[in-house]
Parts: sequence; structure tokens; C-alpha cells
Amino acid sequence: MKPLDGQASDGRARDGQLLSGRVVAVAGATGPAGRATVRALAAAGATVCCAGTDPRRLDTLLDATRRAVPGATVVGQVLDLLDPQAAHDWSDHIEAEHGSVDGLIHLVGGWRGSKKFTDIDLSDWDYLHDMLVRTLQHTTLGFHDALLRSPAARFAIVSAAGADRPTAGNAAYAAAKAAAETWTLSLADSFRTLASAEEHEERAAAAILVIKALVTPEMRAAKPNARFAGYTDTGDLADTITDLWNRPAADLNGQHLWLTPR
Repeated sequence: MKPLDGQASDGRARDGQLLSGRVVAVAGATGPAGRATVRALAAAGATVCCAGTDPRRLDTLLDATRRAVPGATVVGQVLDLLDPQAAHDWSDHIEAEHGSVDGLIHLVGGWRGSKKFTDIDLSDWDYLHDMLVRTLQHTTLGFHDALLRSPAARFAIVSAAGADRPTAGNAAYAAAKAAAETWTLSLADSFRTLASAEEHEERAAAAILVIKALVTPEMRAAKPNARFAGYTDTGDLADTITDLWNRPAADLNGQHLWLTPR
């Protein structure tokens, strides 16, 4: 596959900006993790295509990113990713408009829980299944082929340590995160299997970033004496996501990357 303009034959940028020439889609871009990630990707030189459900929050994100990163190429689209056709169309639009899709970062989130196992409201499961699983399914199915056409595609979700060690009142959330992990590992296997069938090295990777919880600068400012033990700063998460393109696909594909102590 011919490298993109500004890239060496191994898919890396030539000009010092790690993601120069890359086109990265961010689902759930207007949340705290999304805002930090969009800014980090733009600062690294990527064209960032953002999706959100609220047009005002999306406009605020785009304006803030352009102010923080002069010259940034960042665009937004209001989308309901519970509509599978919308996810497919988003992928097609990005590839047609920008020439490639080199990354998809799934940051659609949500949390609901209870104090006791017997207090669980199964409507919470319906909500979390839609937010954490169904949007993931729609975006990965919609973007799969476009990612494979990239010389160095990366996909990532953010999971939670609780998926591996669920608590009594966190059953719905942990189960949804575990389902999202399993789906992502299946995507990783598709990338691996197709690379093997075509007899070339892996160029696409799907990774799972594991956190305990996220902390924003605003949270730290509001509680300057709080330790937030084990929490991951949104900026550190964003830097980890940006660095995915600096690591070989074969080393990342199907891996759990822990950003909190195990």
C-alpha cells in the first residue's frame, strides 16, 4: 500500500509531528476524555473527526481545540451512533473527504450502579449496553474496512479495572465493559487474521486501555487535597492514545494497556 503524503514507507510521519497526515475519528468526543484526546491528537498533527450528540457541546469542543492548537484541522459531526447506518456513513464520509481513516477512538461512556446487588435496576443495563456496547458495535462494523485500508490504523476503547473485578453494585457497568472488551478482542483477531491471510505484517491494531477512573484538571482544582488514588488524568490518557501510532501494530493488537495499578 502506498504511504500517504508526508509519511515514510512504514507509515510514520516524516516531519516530526507523530500524526501528521493521519486522520483519526473520535466517538464520544465531547466528554472529558474526548476533549483531552481531541486536543492531543490535533497537537500531534492529526486531522481529527469528532462525533457527538449535542451540537452546542460539539461546537464548544471545536472552538476550544482550535484556540488551543493554532492551525489544527478538527471537524465535527452530530451523530446518533445507536443508528448503525449513521456509523457506516460517518466512516464513508471521512474517507471520501480526507482520503483515509487511520484511527478510531471509542470514548462513548456512561456509568450507573447501586449500593447492593439486589438494588440493581435492569434499566441501567439497557442504558449501559446501548452506550458502551451497541455504539462500539456500530462504529467498529462501520469502520472496519476503512481501517484496514490504512497503512497504520489504530483502534482503542477505554475499559475499567472493574470489568475484571466486579463489585456487587457495579454488575451492570462491569458486565458492559467486559462485553466491550470481548468485542474489541474479536476486532483485533479480525485484523490479525486478515493480515495473515494476505501475508503481510499487521498494520492495524485494536487495544484496550484500562483505568480505575478518570480525573480532570477541574476535579483536581475543586478538591486540591484529594489523592484520587489510582485515577488516570485525562491528559495522560490522551497522551497514551496519541502514542499508539508510535508502537508496532503487532505489539498492540489485542492487548490490555493498564493505566492504573493492577
